[in-house]
Amino acid sequence: MSSIIRPTSDQMTRRLIVLACAVFAVVIAQAQMLMGWGQTPGEFAADSDATLKVAGYTFAIWGVIYLGLLIYAVRQALPATGESELLSRLGWPSVLAFLGIGWWIVAAAFDWELGTIVLIFGSLLVLLVPLLMNARAIRALPRASRERWMVVWPLAMLAGWLGIAAPVNLLTVLTGNGDLPAALSPTVWALLAVVVVTAKALAVTWVLRMPAFALPIAWGLLGVFVAEMERNAVLAGGAVAASGLTLVGAFILTFRLKPPVEKPD
Repeated sequence: MSSIIRPTSDQMTRRLIVLACAVFAVVIAQAQMLMGWGQTPGEFAADSDATLKVAGYTFAIWGVIYLGLLIYAVRQALPATGESELLSRLGWPSVLAFLGIGWWIVAAAFDWELGTIVLIFGSLLVLLVPLLMNARAIRALPRASRERWMVVWPLAMLAGWLGIAAPVNLLTVLTGNGDLPAALSPTVWALLAVVVVTAKALAVTWVLRMPAFALPIAWGLLGVFVAEMERNAVLAGGAVAASGLTLVGAFILTFRLKPPVEKPD
């Protein structure tokens, strides 16, 4: 007898909604680029980047993220894929995140600034909170587990990229509208964002014991270094140091620390 827990009709409905929303997120982004309506995400980010700038090539990471999301969405929609605790608990949060990043493309294209802030922070939170709440189950996954590579990794990478994109989005809007508080200089605000993002990357890695969340953040911080090294040497130095710390710290936390002892419920 097979040990696979077959999905119920309600669970299959949820899975198909996950798939549809993942396709929506990918298609809307490609449609914006191919049809050229409004601004691209890179153009939106560059519109008011006097405080914190990210190199344009950095946004190429979306190709990797979209591929991972499609792998996750297609696999979980297959009837042969058994239902699991993580699929069940992360399914609806992933729906909200996919809708959020899809509608963010529309908001950025038409310069709906407040909408971009709400959507990007909302998409981050609806993914990150369930990932952390299910950290125990994630840590228990074997290294070669399909759940680890086809569920947690794609969603954690998306959350990681949103983890750095969200503060950049916020600083971009505040700078463009002249609303950045004058209590600190723009460079200090940017460095503060770098520190917060780095601390968040390491904290999440410590909880999950996997580098998927931290890698996109390290990539984004490297993009800040490349973009700022001629314009703002202090910020560029802080960004590259933070990128290295995030990368090295994430792998130490993942592979050198002993996994915590899980106490039975």
